[in-house]
Amino acid sequence: MALFKKMRGERSPERETMPQEFSTGAVIFRKESGRVLYLLLHYESGHWDFVKGNVEKGESETGTAMRETEEESGIKDLSFVPGFREKIEYYYKREGRTVHKQVVFLLAETKTREVKISWEHIGFEWLPYEEALGRLTYKNAKEVLEKAHAFLVRKK
Repeated sequence: MALFKKMRGERSPERETMPQEFSTGAVIFRKESGRVLYLLLHYESGHWDFVKGNVEKGESETGTAMRETEEESGIKDLSFVPGFREKIEYYYKREGRTVHKQVVFLLAETKTREVKISWEHIGFEWLPYEEALGRLTYKNAKEVLEKAHAFLVRKK
């Protein structure tokens, strides 16, 4: 935790040499019988989260979200909700080094019910808001869902 607090500052030698990762993800929802259901993926490491992946050279945020959604779930018919963009940041360890990761989440609707998970996942669920909130593993993912859901409710 001391490392995290120390690195929150704008300028530090550790932060400037730290590996950086940039990803884009999507809070994907579909409507069924008057309910909004959110897609959550069960990752091999055991956590539940949204579709997300690293931005490739020359890709836009929506391009990355579309590619990752198709790769991780087989879903191709995303319709992005204008005006929603939520950024999170966190640190994790890879090969003994701390990595600073930034992820932008977009909000997208699909009509597709069928999901074909990738090798990265062991399961998925379409869940209503309260259940999805309870199933998500990480606090920052829960906060993204809270904001996405509030955004959808305001748009009605």
